[in-house]
Amino acid sequence: MASATATVSTLCASFGTHCTISNSPKPLFSHSTHFPSRSSKITLSPRLPLLPIPKFSESAVAETDSSQFEPGSTDPEPAQIVQASPVQAPSWEPGLFAVVMIGSRQYIVHPGRWIVVQRLKGANVNDKIALHKVLLVGTDTACYIGKPIVTNAVVYATVEEQGLNDKVIVFKYKKKKHYRRTIGHRQPNTRLRINSIMGYENYPRSTLEDAEK
Repeated sequence: MASATATVSTLCASFGTHCTISNSPKPLFSHSTHFPSRSSKITLSPRLPLLPIPKFSESAVAETDSSQFEPGSTDPEPAQIVQASPVQAPSWEPGLFAVVMIGSRQYIVHPGRWIVVQRLKGANVNDKIALHKVLLVGTDTACYIGKPIVTNAVVYATVEEQGLNDKVIVFKYKKKKHYRRTIGHRQPNTRLRINSIMGYENYPRSTLEDAEK
């Protein structure tokens, strides 16, 4: 027992001479960057107000002095502002419309608008067509009633699209026979853009004053 105690004491003495134990441990890696602690206060500079952006009119840009740009300089020349001319509207009477017959159906058409009609066989996209079955032509001040059609009146249109209507579900059922059939169908159609209505001016017209007499 005494020999064991002497051995432990010699080991502790040798360990104490070679190693030093400190109460303040040091980090294994030292970094040069120091992060602020939670207790430190961060001060922010006040936000500067935004300066107004100067506005330049078209006349001011057009009057830029071209003498400041030398011929040998690489600066681009100022662009010239050209005011586009307003688009002129087609010259048809105000409130102009017509009633035309296509196939077995009647449609009210207005110049500049489009309609969807039954499929026109033999018509391709961008084709120009003329509709001669004009039953009635009307404006804000007069009305041209056909008997049965307005003579020499023509509606010009352009084929824009050959499409299909929305799908229709056809359901067939027979009771006590276990017979059920579901069929989908999409009717083909044609979209027309109405260009103009012409040729009705020489036809006898009816006005509101004539109806009151």
